[in-house]
Amino acid sequence: MFALVDCNNFYASCERVFNPGLIGKPVVVLSNNDGCVIARSNEAKALAIPMGAPAFLYEKIFEKGQVNVFSSNYALYGDMSSRVMNILSSFTPDIEIYSIDESFLRFEGFCLFDLREVGLEMIEKVKKCTGIPISVGIAPTKSLAKIANKIAKKFSKKTGGVCSLDSQEKIDKALEYTKIEDVWGIGKQHAKKLQEIGVSNALQFTRLPNEYVRKEMTEVGLRLKRDLSGEKILELEEPAIKKNIAVTRAFEKMYSEYHEIRERVSTYCSRGAYKLRKQQSCCNMVYVFLHTNPHRQDLKQYRCNIAVQLVFPTNSTIELTKAALSGLAEIFRQGYEYKKAGIILTGLVPENQRQLPLFTTINPKHEQLMKTIDLLNQNQSGKVKFGGQDLGRTWKVRQEKFSRRYTTRFEEILWIHAK
Repeated sequence: MFALVDCNNFYASCERVFNPGLIGKPVVVLSNNDGCVIARSNEAKALAIPMGAPAFLYEKIFEKGQVNVFSSNYALYGDMSSRVMNILSSFTPDIEIYSIDESFLRFEGFCLFDLREVGLEMIEKVKKCTGIPISVGIAPTKSLAKIANKIAKKFSKKTGGVCSLDSQEKIDKALEYTKIEDVWGIGKQHAKKLQEIGVSNALQFTRLPNEYVRKEMTEVGLRLKRDLSGEKILELEEPAIKKNIAVTRAFEKMYSEYHEIRERVSTYCSRGAYKLRKQQSCCNMVYVFLHTNPHRQDLKQYRCNIAVQLVFPTNSTIELTKAALSGLAEIFRQGYEYKKAGIILTGLVPENQRQLPLFTTINPKHEQLMKTIDLLNQNQSGKVKFGGQDLGRTWKVRQEKFSRRYTTRFEEILWIHAK
């Protein structure tokens, strides 16, 4: 059996753990630079605040609905996620961390256990140790566990937060309840095609001929159909090695000077190179892009990109920055107000399998320097910077509603005043 464990309204729940006064009140969390809504509590959803809503357009609604607005606090959310996943791994060693707030667990050899009781125990332990509420869906396959989780969450008062599809009758009922557009792995286009032939729910989808599903949705769709039918097709996956690494961000305001954007691109390269080294990869090409604000049609518009081929695969911040800045110099044009830039590192290869051109050698000083910098920055990102970056930290992301990093910064630890 598989279980899908999902943290309820995770970002909002993290804020509530350290500020219980937010419980029962609408909470939203904004994206980088306080741009758009990326998380909502149930109370905020009830106010018809959509996901991705631009914050500046909803300021009056936030004020009228007394919505508590927070800047994204990824240091806090990441640490709380790690704590939740560690607790879940104590129930079974077979775990796949699917996202920051979701994980699949496989229960083999638990035939003598009541898995619903195990699910309730997980909810209790995670709540007690972290304060985060979770929902648990249990079923014979991963895709069915996803459906069970949605039911557990939607009908939490009835299910207690746990839905176990442990019989064919329950499975059929859950499949019939699930709309085809809500099935994990079925996109809008496929859902539309299926609806056109009268398939409106997941149960009807599982009864389609295999030949039709393979023809219309390829082998991937057929694997999903078989998994929904109860065959264990989708297994737990190991953490994936990224094929591309992107570091992009909209500026907190528009910039027109080359040296300002040059600093941003240098900072992005530093971050991207660190991610490369963390997964023990090197890249063959750096893709650089730059564009103005498309929402400001009163200003001149410009967007451009360039791919810079590297002489040899590398994860050295020095080499990557040099390549990216050479590309930026070619695409930058004076006279425009720029709003966003970014880099994408592509053509990734394992660090221990990279091939070098004849007569090319790697500078051993770079490798040792990168290891030292990563070690120094391990506990506090950005402590050591390169010369092309802004040493004065004037490029800090706009986070006007940033909560404290209660669990990762000693100086921001929670204070309790006892009388």
